[in-house]
Amino acid sequence: MLKKVPHTYVIIFALIAICAVCTWFIPGGEFERETIMVNQVEREVIKPGSFQVIESNRQTWQIFSAFFDGFVNTTHIIAFILMIGGAFWILNESKSIDIGIYSFLKFAKKWERSKLMRKLGVNNIILVGIMFIFSLFGAVFGMSEETIAFTIIFVPLAISMGYDSIVGVSLCFVAAALGFAGAFLNPFTVGIAQGLSNIPLFSGIEYRLFMWVVINLVGFTFILRYASKIHKNPQKSPVYEEDGYWRRRNENSETEFVPSVLRGSWVAFVSLSVFLILFSVFFPVSNLKIGNSEIVLPAIPVSTLLFIVTGFLTLRKSFHYFILNMLTFTILFLIIGVMGYGWYVMEIATLFLALGIFSGIAAGKTPNEITLSFIEGSKDILGAALVVGLAGGIVVILEDGKIIDTILFSVSQTMEDLGKVGSVSVMYVIQTFLNVFIPSGSGKAALTMPMMSQFSDLIGISRQATVVAFQLGDGFTNMITPTSGVLIGVLGIARIPYEKWVKWVAPFILILGILGFLLLLPTVLMDLNGF
Repeated sequence: MLKKVPHTYVIIFALIAICAVCTWFIPGGEFERETIMVNQVEREVIKPGSFQVIESNRQTWQIFSAFFDGFVNTTHIIAFILMIGGAFWILNESKSIDIGIYSFLKFAKKWERSKLMRKLGVNNIILVGIMFIFSLFGAVFGMSEETIAFTIIFVPLAISMGYDSIVGVSLCFVAAALGFAGAFLNPFTVGIAQGLSNIPLFSGIEYRLFMWVVINLVGFTFILRYASKIHKNPQKSPVYEEDGYWRRRNENSETEFVPSVLRGSWVAFVSLSVFLILFSVFFPVSNLKIGNSEIVLPAIPVSTLLFIVTGFLTLRKSFHYFILNMLTFTILFLIIGVMGYGWYVMEIATLFLALGIFSGIAAGKTPNEITLSFIEGSKDILGAALVVGLAGGIVVILEDGKIIDTILFSVSQTMEDLGKVGSVSVMYVIQTFLNVFIPSGSGKAALTMPMMSQFSDLIGISRQATVVAFQLGDGFTNMITPTSGVLIGVLGIARIPYEKWVKWVAPFILILGILGFLLLLPTVLMDLNGF
């Protein structure tokens, strides 16, 4: 008889306990840190050569308080998940997303009339198109936390197309992670790492573009092969039972659609139009940052005009299409906010909360009904939020135990006398290993790059190669590390058990890890522009 696989909470708590045990055997250590300006932003960095052994802080009962501390440290992600869950529950109750998915699939079937489309596969074109967009977002502005919101959209879409929730998560989260790993303009990883290494910002972009293309080709191929297998036989999915939740939610997606326009729809349209016009007056132009460049555009006024026109046209059909139109412009304003105004999870959560409220108004719901729907959605997603807090406890134990700096110092010592290829390979392994303990790309860059870049000078490796080692080592394991609040949040929303996700993604990570090593070799063996 097979033993039952431990619950995700059990696995994460076991990792917390293991980390606590490590604090009893790994000596305590500490680097001195200083605050410097990197690309006009203050960053706390390690002073090279400042490591000293200190008394360790052995963790015992703290394995229980780590849950509380992890909750405190990840409050922004937890609040984001709860607000997104509540907002999308209101949206889902309007049946607009169901109708949108059904209409989209009905439209996609028309493409099958083309011989070329049939040969390529309509579904494959749809999957690649969606993944390309999210990979581009990951490469350009480091999309990560935002994928939590899109999971609620793409998981039901994937299941409606005959796939599973793993494919749905791959469309947004995995695709963005691939772009994040092969980033060529991401200011939060490449930008910070190059700034700390004192090399021109976003230099070497030609080779990074090549890496991004190669990583996407390999990643998309892996996902499409898996998707094809599931499409032929959905019961082969490792999460077939868990996906029953989503299949039940999709049961009413093909019910007869009755177009209707309610008074609340016009109230929502007029109110939003007035708000957006006011925003256009206060923000007539936006400086959209793309890498090291800025594009000055009247983004908000143009988007407002488009919203008013499309909103009026969709309202003439049905409030369902108007709500889908609001969703489309929510995504557009998210991109403008992130690229032009430095939005993070607070602003994005607020944006989606507004979407949920106005969706309820457009659907003719009363304030009490909107409130109850929001509470129901937050309750439904609470499990995902709790997992994020618990996973945050792993980092708390390592930091409070004073062993994170010891681990960082110890692994950095392994690069001596290894030669160029050996040294850059060890840098890659170190960054990959550290990503388990420090999932923040910008945080890890601040901690490791000042030391790694100076070490690369001693052994004759380009600092640019060191940045690539950091970039690739930071990217791939974001899809598997249990300390990543984004990963845990996405899996919680998709209702994919962590252990089943690991079983599916581990071979993928292995392939990407080998690919990353191969992509590193030209940085020390070839004469590349910017290296």
